[in-house]
Amino acid sequence: MRKNLVLFIIFSISIILYGCQRGIDEKIKPQSHEEMKHEEHTHKEMKHEGHAEMKHEGHEMKEAKTAEIPMKPGTVMISPEKQQLIGIKTEVVQTRRLHRDIRTVGIVDYDERRIAKIHTKIPGWIEKVFVNFTGKLVARGQPLISIYSPELVSTQEEYLLALRAKKYISGAPYSEISSSADSLIEATRKRLLLWDISEDQIKRLEEKGVVQKSLTLYSPINGFVLERNGFEGMYVTPETNLYTVADLSTVWVYADIYEYEMPLIRTGQEAIINLSYYPQETFRGRVIYVYPYLDEKTRTVKVRFEFPNKDLRLKPQMYANIEIRIDLGRKLSVSETAVLDSGERKIVFVDLGNGHFEPREVKTGIKAKDYYEIISGLKEGERVVSSANFLIDSESRLKEAMGGMMHEHGGSK
Repeated sequence: MRKNLVLFIIFSISIILYGCQRGIDEKIKPQSHEEMKHEEHTHKEMKHEGHAEMKHEGHEMKEAKTAEIPMKPGTVMISPEKQQLIGIKTEVVQTRRLHRDIRTVGIVDYDERRIAKIHTKIPGWIEKVFVNFTGKLVARGQPLISIYSPELVSTQEEYLLALRAKKYISGAPYSEISSSADSLIEATRKRLLLWDISEDQIKRLEEKGVVQKSLTLYSPINGFVLERNGFEGMYVTPETNLYTVADLSTVWVYADIYEYEMPLIRTGQEAIINLSYYPQETFRGRVIYVYPYLDEKTRTVKVRFEFPNKDLRLKPQMYANIEIRIDLGRKLSVSETAVLDSGERKIVFVDLGNGHFEPREVKTGIKAKDYYEIISGLKEGERVVSSANFLIDSESRLKEAMGGMMHEHGGSK
């Protein structure tokens, strides 16, 4: 009996375990193709609806955030896609070192301080010419011409006579006679010196007692002979300009500067010239004089530059390209393309972020190359539009016009 009860319990447990295993197998049975497709479609629809709902909520949050920022008239909003399409670029307003380059054309000329005119101080006849053509290079102290002058001969004889007289009367008992001889010697000697007779020549006259028949004129400077008016046998007077000699070791360059650029020009500023004959070389000089008047026809001011010319490559009447580079210091500035100039005012578009651009009037100072100095209207660190700003300006004007029309229409109601 007991044995039969044990067998019955084992049989019952086996049936229960079999039934549980079959139920589990039915639960994990693979889905059919149609069931899987239906489930995938349902999942996509739920995902799309969730994404749309999130996008809508984000757009509403962006609009709500934008609505909180007070916008000035003319402010426009441009989406990132549209910004990329029309090529909008921005830059940061910053302080930078500005330079202004002034370019003009000049003409090389003689340094007037280094020109010498040679005249004789006594009338006479030219006996000999030592420098007989223009353009010749002469050195300081080089003989140019000799002149015979009867007046010079008589003065030398007078000087020798006064020296002999002093020697004869040196032991005279009357001091008045001796002082008169000294006065005559001094007056004659001074006259010879004023006629450019050197101390050495006078000393030689005293020692040898031989009268010098002619007077030799010497070049007072190193330079080139620009003019020659003395020829052998010619009678000359103190009014006759015998030679003109110019030292070209330093030259002047004259240039015309427009009146609107004159506030930037100062004496002492460095200047650079380039010549078409020496394309790879530059010559450095400086501004030495600004003329105090304006040419009413050209509206320019003449400026004089000084350039060293030791190798004599700069020749008078040459044309030269002049460049003056002026350091304006550190200034708050933006690029030239960021400023829209209407003639009456200057406008920039400030990037406020989130695609908003605000028109703002600015006051500009000096224009230096590709930049405008900003006097007022912007702060350092702000971002402004530097490209395609004319398109933003068109849209801003259209928005202002539409806003004005809507305001008038609402008022008429």
